[in-house]
Amino acid sequence: MKKVISGAILLLVGFAGGAVLSHPEQLHKFTLSKLEKKEDVVKEEKTSTPSERPQECPTLPSFAEIVKKVKPAVVNIKATKVIKTRPSPFFRWYGDPFEEFFRRFFEGIPREHVERSLGSGFIIDEEGYVLTNYHVISSASEIKVSLESGKEFDAEIIGTDQKTDIALIKIKSKGPFPVIKMGDSDKLEIGEWVIAIGNPFGLGHTVTAGIVSAKERVLGTGPYDAYIQTDAPINPGNSGGPLINTKGEVVGINAIIYSPTGIPQNIGIGFAIPINLAKSLLEQLKKGKVVRGWLGVYIQEVTQDIAESLGMEEPKGALVSEVIKGSPAEEAGIKRGDVIIGFAGKEIKSSRELPAMVASTEVGKVVDVKVLRDGKPITLKVKIGKMPEEGEVTAKTEEGILEEEKIGLRVQNLTKEMAESLGISEPYGVIVTEVLPNSPAESAGFERGDVIVEVNRKVVRDVDEFKTQIEKALEKKVVLFLVKRGRATIYIALKLR
Repeated sequence: MKKVISGAILLLVGFAGGAVLSHPEQLHKFTLSKLEKKEDVVKEEKTSTPSERPQECPTLPSFAEIVKKVKPAVVNIKATKVIKTRPSPFFRWYGDPFEEFFRRFFEGIPREHVERSLGSGFIIDEEGYVLTNYHVISSASEIKVSLESGKEFDAEIIGTDQKTDIALIKIKSKGPFPVIKMGDSDKLEIGEWVIAIGNPFGLGHTVTAGIVSAKERVLGTGPYDAYIQTDAPINPGNSGGPLINTKGEVVGINAIIYSPTGIPQNIGIGFAIPINLAKSLLEQLKKGKVVRGWLGVYIQEVTQDIAESLGMEEPKGALVSEVIKGSPAEEAGIKRGDVIIGFAGKEIKSSRELPAMVASTEVGKVVDVKVLRDGKPITLKVKIGKMPEEGEVTAKTEEGILEEEKIGLRVQNLTKEMAESLGISEPYGVIVTEVLPNSPAESAGFERGDVIVEVNRKVVRDVDEFKTQIEKALEKKVVLFLVKRGRATIYIALKLR
């Protein structure tokens, strides 16, 4: 099964590493006598540097023993699902003498077809629990797994988590089964050797190798992105297979290959889900459902300009742009404009770190949340709630937008009718009617229809208050606006030219 997200195809990764060998320089000496020759040789020995001496060829690592150890625990997965479709009402059997018959009696009747997908997985305990990707087994009516020995078994879905693309299935047979050990993905180093084993294009138990190219890659596939990037060759069918370190431990679940053309093929850029994320969800997956912690805030990145406008020495943390009513954050006293810099004893360097930390926190647990408010650190006690189901209001991240050069906005009072049409419950503020071309406002990312409710942390209820605050703001290098845009509330920092 294939899955494409933002130019990425959910499958898997790989590329074989190589080495460049160096050769010693050839030194040529021309002497007039044996004595001169001898002196030259002595001089050469004294002056030669380590780089000029002959080098031994570096030895590439062999993964044979590791592969022998872990390969039996890697499985090929075949998932089957039945797809129901209805014929288009615009379709006709033109020219067919039975056209009217088929149209009357068969048009609109659901039709079924079987869709099959290939993927990979790995056994994590002797009872037959297998970790794989959600997109490999999603909606499957039948799952079969096969071992390296050729033995094939039926399997059932135990638990899935679409947000992280992780699934847990179980072999319907008594063990014991061969097991692969899960390692610590946090200890991975960039440049470290890794091995990918999977079922690319149906070629079961294929082994490829490469290195860790990067860590904590954010691809926009979800709120918990922190992928391991590797050049170990991965292709369609590798999805769900293990990414293994040189200790023979799983450090990632191969999930995505990047393809600029949209064609599913390896180009040396693949991504794996860190195994630590899967380990943190494992007990919940065994229960069939993942329940996440919830704070109840809308946050955005603290940019350099926003940091400057808030009097911060450096851009860090997560800026709270809105607090959801009735949420744990509101009950704890978190306010709009607070910058969350610590959660449960851990520093928040970037806004993208916070959602995963909150989500992995046990519901009902009380944690310390450290915030900056008016430049002063405050620690609040927050009782983490349960994240609402899909369709309910949930916390999300809004990216702040920068600009580089004097306002460039035309505004008017927000009327009650305007507020109703925009879905705004509190009709105050000014609405942007025009963003002037090549202005700081345009550069900052303002849009027509934006509703400005604060300027530099001061509420503006109408055009007069807006003008007053803008006049005061002109004395500063950066102006901070609180803006309502659709259902979102975001901060925009505007740098004056």
